[in-house]
Amino acid sequence: MGALNRNQRTSAPWRVGVLFSKTGFMSVIEETQLRGTLIAIDEINDRGGVNGRPIEPIVYDPGSEIRSYGQYAKRLMVEDGVSTIFGCYTSSSRKAVLPVVERLDGLLWYPTLYEGFEFSPNVIYTGATPNQNSVQLCKALMRQFGTRFFFVGSDYVYPRESNRVMRELVRNNGGTIVGERYLRLEADRSEFVPLVREIKQAQPDVIFSTVVGESTTFLYQAYHDLGLNPKTVPIASLTTTEAEIRAMGYDVGEGHYTAASYFQGVETALNNSFVSHYQKRYGGDEPTNMCLEASYFQVNLFARTLEETNSLDTKRLRTFVMGAEFEAPQGSVSINPVWGHADVWTRIGRANRQGQFDIVFQSQASVKADPYLIGYGRCLENC
Repeated sequence: MGALNRNQRTSAPWRVGVLFSKTGFMSVIEETQLRGTLIAIDEINDRGGVNGRPIEPIVYDPGSEIRSYGQYAKRLMVEDGVSTIFGCYTSSSRKAVLPVVERLDGLLWYPTLYEGFEFSPNVIYTGATPNQNSVQLCKALMRQFGTRFFFVGSDYVYPRESNRVMRELVRNNGGTIVGERYLRLEADRSEFVPLVREIKQAQPDVIFSTVVGESTTFLYQAYHDLGLNPKTVPIASLTTTEAEIRAMGYDVGEGHYTAASYFQGVETALNNSFVSHYQKRYGGDEPTNMCLEASYFQVNLFARTLEETNSLDTKRLRTFVMGAEFEAPQGSVSINPVWGHADVWTRIGRANRQGQFDIVFQSQASVKADPYLIGYGRCLENC
């Protein structure tokens, strides 16, 4: 009987939590993060799981409601017995989950670019931080278009903090901020029309957008309807991916810029295979994006670490994942042992008529995470 129980214990699934919204205003991007997570889990299970045990995802839909992320995280850890959670897009949702995983000693894997200036022993951050996207984007925009920036963002922590960083970068390098506006997260299309009129009157060289979710499409559509030209005054963003470009219309998105660690157009054999597999499952016209890719590679990195630890203990997982390298669709990435953030690539893309991004800048290798911008001093070169 004892031998049987031991066998049952070793064949039981590894249970993990998944928190991405399939409904609500954030579903346009979080649905793709959910897909990236689940396709990675399915691939791992098709190969026999981890040490002979399948990964079993317990999935909840927070419905884009910030409080629900924290409530579901607590439910996962207290009622479902889960200690590892993959989830969250917005910084507000991450901050709702953070006290739960810290109090109950869980591990959140967070696959979204964010504003930096945070560290937690209970989070592995696999999206880009400002030194991996904002710095190079600011440099490129000031060189090509000019020094007058207009900031527009959704009204929550990430846009305000991201704009704080970009504001310092612009001002410390001779630029000016000619306007700064924030709209509610659920802002509809009618709210962006007067905003775009205000932008036209301010005559910026660049519009820097940290609008997220469904509202992203409304900003770009209002811009298009009012006749602004991306060849002279583009919208540049850290958050507008292939998913949002598809939602707004390829003609609407054409010519605008995004800084990201990954675009579908990355030319590697591994990425070609990744895109092909994803589109075979979800449809040939379904694009990949940076948040989907991070969701995918972090699950694979987790599984490889779990194979080494053979334990879901948070401290053991975190210890073993520090410094770990992984060949992701974007290229070789690693978990920076100082910060627990991923060293990811820096790329800048310009949206084209096919809904994809032409890559106009690419780092030579992954860029070390520097979430507190210690190595930059808010200037555009190392100093």
